[in-house]
Formats: sequence, C-alpha cells, structure tokens
Amino acid sequence: MKDVSGEFLFNGQTYKIIFNLNVMEEIQEKYGSVAKWGELTDGSKGEVNAKAIIFGYTAMLNEAIDIENEEKGTDKKHFTLKQVGRLITNIGLGQMTKELNNTVVKSTKSNEKNG
Repeated sequence: MKDVSGEFLFNGQTYKIIFNLNVMEEIQEKYGSVAKWGELTDGSKGEVNAKAIIFGYTAMLNEAIDIENEEKGTDKKHFTLKQVGRLITNIGLGQMTKELNNTVVKSTKSNEKNG
C-alpha cells in the first residue's frame, strides 16, 4: 500500500484527500474491512451508502489536514461529517463517489511482487 492523494475543486478552493494506513484503520474500525466498506461505496450492488461515502471522505480529508498541519505547523480544523455531506451534495454524489473509489484503488495497487 502507498499513500495516494487526490484533489477536487469546489467554489474556487482545492480540497485534498489522502488514503493511507491511517484512513484504512479508521474504515476497518467502523466497517470491519475496507472490502465491506468498498461494497457500500461503489454502487455495484445498487444504491451507494451515503453514510459510508461521507465517512470515507471525512477520514481522507481530515488525514490530509493532519499531514498539512504537521508539515506546515498550521492548525487547520477538521471537517465534520455534516460539512462533508454538504460538500459532496454540492459537487455531486456520482462525481465524488468516482473520485473516492479511484483514490482507494490507486493506493492499494502495488508495483511489488508477492512472495
């Protein structure tokens, strides 16, 4: 696994998301596994689970904020679940779901061979 970041633009502001082991741990704690969470967010079995998408985006946005705060010595505040839900609503659920899944898939692809 590798840290993978993505970005999206809304109202002239760029938002960064990061999927790494810290985010993976949060998702596993809440949903049991990343695979179970992924089934809820990819829409392949019907309607996407809004709560799972909001949770995942919140974790990824807040991880990016934590990293920025550590690197720059800033104290940027975390997003709440409600704030992220509004953000996703304004941008569009379909677009945001696609970006979320692409970021997760990129992070779990590895150039290393097993064995």
